[in-house]
Amino acid sequence: MVPYTPGEAAGRIGVSIDTIRYYEKIGLMHGIRRDSVGRRVFSDDDLSRLGLLRCLRDSGMPIARLRRFAELLQGGDETADQRTALLEEHDREIDEKVAQLRREQERVREKIQWYRSVSTAQHGEAVAHH
Repeated sequence: MVPYTPGEAAGRIGVSIDTIRYYEKIGLMHGIRRDSVGRRVFSDDDLSRLGLLRCLRDSGMPIARLRRFAELLQGGDETADQRTALLEEHDREIDEKVAQLRREQERVREKIQWYRSVSTAQHGEAVAHH
């Protein structure tokens, strides 16, 4: 295992050190080892867990559910079914959000087309007057 400093861990995952501290503070990260002088050191497993938590958070998982997921991670293999169910629920919510975004995107695209038609019509009138 190659230990990573908090800065290295943050850089590899693409988060700030403050985010890692926050995740620890709210109970998402447990059992981070410390070196001989008390500095936190992160393992590859810690980085993997951080990356997953970031993915879940970035995809809209609420903090309360993230905490529940982190608790389940501590439970080992016995909680695999519960973790799967929680992730499946989140996956369905992501599908709903994506569908909503697609509907909103369609409205934006309709408005783009409308503005383009107005602009083309105005440009055509300006050319006709010259």
